[in-house]
Amino acid sequence: MPVQIKVPTLGESITEALVAKWLKPVGARVEVDEPLVELETDKITVEVPAPVAGVLSRQGAAEGATVGVGAVIGEVDESAGAGAQAPAAAAPRGRSGRAGRGGASGRAGDAGRPRARPSGRASTSRA
Repeated sequence: MPVQIKVPTLGESITEALVAKWLKPVGARVEVDEPLVELETDKITVEVPAPVAGVLSRQGAAEGATVGVGAVIGEVDESAGAGAQAPAAAAPRGRSGRAGRGGASGRAGDAGRPRARPSGRASTSRA
């Protein structure tokens, strides 16, 4: 679902800003708080961060455009980001649950051994 990117409050007397530079292209994967766009005023320059992790799906204001505080200047599609993260999150579970049995047994076995050693050491040091 798309989440809007809005021009933040820039100061008490500042009501608009110039879109100086988009730091990410449409279609780019972004993380929460990753800078997306640079806004400039006569007093400050500010980077607007991604409100959620996902994919930058729309740039609603072109570089050089003047935008008001609170204006929607783009969108991040968080469902696209969640789909991209799901396989990566699921892969470690499959490996740890099947250590030594799957096609990635070398990696799973290696990953399983360091986990077993610290717990063994911890129990030895407690005794």
